[in-house]
Amino acid sequence: MERYLTPSEVAEIFGMSRSGVIKWIREGKIKAVEVNGRWRIPYSEIERLLSGGGRVKQVAIYARVSPTQKDYLERQLDALREWVRKTLGEVSAIEVKDISSGLKEDREGLKKLIELAKRRQIDTVVVAYKDRLTRFGFEYLVELFKAYGVNVIVAFQDEKDYVQELVEDFVEIVKSFAPRIYGQEYEKVIKCVEDVEKDG
Repeated sequence: MERYLTPSEVAEIFGMSRSGVIKWIREGKIKAVEVNGRWRIPYSEIERLLSGGGRVKQVAIYARVSPTQKDYLERQLDALREWVRKTLGEVSAIEVKDISSGLKEDREGLKKLIELAKRRQIDTVVVAYKDRLTRFGFEYLVELFKAYGVNVIVAFQDEKDYVQELVEDFVEIVKSFAPRIYGQEYEKVIKCVEDVEKDG
């Protein structure tokens, strides 16, 4: 069964504006159907555009999991490999991974990804979900990669259950700010938050 995307979802995949996608539709560059007055783009059109004309030459697959989800890392990589094979065809792929919170800015894998972009060794980054690249500031990273001529593609648009990782990120934020806010009570605050995390 064909899957359909909104113009906003297509804009995210191609790192462009929603109005740019609407322009493509009006110019006939991308096929779309109108459903109740709203445009919907078949996923087969995305695959056609991504694989057409040898656009993508060197892709970087980026996978990230939190420290408590190590077992999920290989499954995420498998899903991305399969998506790249089906969507982009036979392209060269570099695999970059991190086992870290999406809040950490000094991730080794993320630094490697930016370095590859700076050296013009990649022209596309593929991630499973937006939050795999970063928990906050996704658009800023997209703009950074774009400045180096690198396109960021989000392979899967469906929401997933990441409550556990959100809890872990919350704990990281509290640990970061607690010493400044609570002073002497810091240890009590951290213990309380960690207890809540264990019970959750």
